[in-house]
Amino acid sequence: MDYLTRSDTPIQEELWAQIDKTVTQSASSILTGRQFIPLFGPLGIGVNTVTIDDADTFKETATDGILTTVGRKFVELPTVYTDFTLYGRDIQNSLHLGYPIDLTKADSAAQQAAIREDTLIFFGNDALEIEGLLTVAGSHTLKKSDWKIGENAFTDISTAITMLIEKGIYGTYSLVLSSDLYLQLHRLQPGTGLLEVDRIKELLHKRVYSTPILGHNKAVLVTSDSSNIDLVVGQDLKTAYLEEVDLNHRFRILETIRLRIKRPQSIVVFE
Repeated sequence: MDYLTRSDTPIQEELWAQIDKTVTQSASSILTGRQFIPLFGPLGIGVNTVTIDDADTFKETATDGILTTVGRKFVELPTVYTDFTLYGRDIQNSLHLGYPIDLTKADSAAQQAAIREDTLIFFGNDALEIEGLLTVAGSHTLKKSDWKIGENAFTDISTAITMLIEKGIYGTYSLVLSSDLYLQLHRLQPGTGLLEVDRIKELLHKRVYSTPILGHNKAVLVTSDSSNIDLVVGQDLKTAYLEEVDLNHRFRILETIRLRIKRPQSIVVFE
């Protein structure tokens, strides 16, 4: 069964290829979470649930000959999607004249899908009881000083790393900044001749990222190893054919994903 209903549609293979290329390029230009979070999958559209194990409490227990697990919960893989429409006359005009169709609507929909993915990763969704990197219970918080002054940013980030090490959390540390904080760090640090962001990148082995998804004045340090977090992917980002309405064609860009935070204390949120 073709879940994406692409095989029996009036859309030619050449146009599908153009759509896929546009969607992939547009989404990739925005997606930030996937740059530092390990991926688990793709597992396929048929996978509806996954387990999240608490790395510190997960174990098997035996009671009266019955084995159960502690520290494990089953969660749903939600579908993230955006829709767009291509007009039938535009498709026919493109075929008639022999040049590619304007896929601005597909481009915009792919960007919106990417924004929704990253929003889910960083902030979760309270209504759906999905936790994000900045909202998960059990993470560390650190009062952020004024990063426009001196070497405050470098000092705060070093303090966060030290905090994790003292808690026995080692691994690959990744820093994600809101766009305004990232720009603040592009200034010379007194007495070093280096941009502050370059010193921080050296400290973190270049694993420094920025995203407008965070809004303003926000930062989070993540121990981004698969033993701490990963992003489960069922159906990876793909375009499906929905229907033909009034001789126009409706499409859906969709994916099924879930952030698994296995060790909340591996995250430091700067407040």
